[in-house]
Amino acid sequence: MLKVEPPSGIFVRSAFSGTINTIISELMERTAMTEIIPPEVSDFYKVLPKIELHRHLEGSLRVPTMMEIVRAHEMDVKNTGYLRPLVQVDHDEPYTFENFLSKFGTLRLFYKSPDIIKRVSWEAVEDAALDNVRYMELRFTPAALSRAQGFPMAQVVDWVIESVHQAADHFQVMVRLIISINRHESLDIAGEGLEIAMARKKDGIVGVDLAGNEAEFSAEPFRDLFEEARQGGLRVTIHAGEWSGAENVRQAIEDLGADRIGHGIRVLEDPRVVALARERGTVFEVCVTSNLHSGVVDKVSDHPIVKMIESGLNVTINTDDPSISRINLSSEYQTVHKDLGISMDMIGTRVKAAAQGAFLPAELRSKLANAIEKEFMRRLILPD
Repeated sequence: MLKVEPPSGIFVRSAFSGTINTIISELMERTAMTEIIPPEVSDFYKVLPKIELHRHLEGSLRVPTMMEIVRAHEMDVKNTGYLRPLVQVDHDEPYTFENFLSKFGTLRLFYKSPDIIKRVSWEAVEDAALDNVRYMELRFTPAALSRAQGFPMAQVVDWVIESVHQAADHFQVMVRLIISINRHESLDIAGEGLEIAMARKKDGIVGVDLAGNEAEFSAEPFRDLFEEARQGGLRVTIHAGEWSGAENVRQAIEDLGADRIGHGIRVLEDPRVVALARERGTVFEVCVTSNLHSGVVDKVSDHPIVKMIESGLNVTINTDDPSISRINLSSEYQTVHKDLGISMDMIGTRVKAAAQGAFLPAELRSKLANAIEKEFMRRLILPD
């Protein structure tokens, strides 16, 4: 069985024996667990303290872990060279949202046991801690995690909560959880997800998210559900303005009561929606490399994050799906600094804004923002 425990060193701890264990050991010797991290990222960015508001558990699975699951469950995947194109975006692939979303179709085949779900939850927290993330809101979709083996959604949520709490304590990183609901799924499934989230607020679930293909599925059917979430004390973040226009951002803010917008980069298409978001102080969870890989922008230099900041929008910097895009938050900071010309002082301001936009009580949010600001500035002045 796959164990939920601290991996040994930077390699996956194998929980198998005999011939399979030998195969996996050889594989692990060749493939470091942190291989999704671009090797060219400077240590300067790695040591910076970070806040992550937009990261999907389902987009954070390690390839070596998936290969262990492949071997243990005799899945029809020959080797890592065959697996990687199914679960990660490469440079020679089309950068389209259809290709990007197709990765999740493969990833959702891996949730074959409670131990696997617990393990990938643990590893997502560990990877964040290794990247000097001080606070993370990890979102996940119970319907997706439960579907492969027909697990009850409530049990899946409890497995994630258990493992994330254990990992957060072990690695000394603050983590909260967000339940994601897909636009293309039924209101019954969405309602069950909300009910589960409401019952587990004391266990670290702080918000709900509407995700999925906004170009083809409206958020309107979910209006009452998100009103219920807000009335019940959960915070709201909505994927909008990524694959469709600024109207979806307006709808998310005015009709669904979104505190934050996932992506939202097409807000600039309508000055009235820009003004609305600026007036409300809406937080934008921007994910630069993900927007490139999903075809929202043609190249990094086209990304509008700089224009969003110049327009007075409350922008934060996030990864989205680090394994799919083979990135981490350090590499995103490097990208926006080197490729988009955002100053380190402004990146520090955006990191503080992320802390201020966290789904935490006001006093804790303020303490986090002050602490992250001081540490960030200290690192800029006296880097290790």
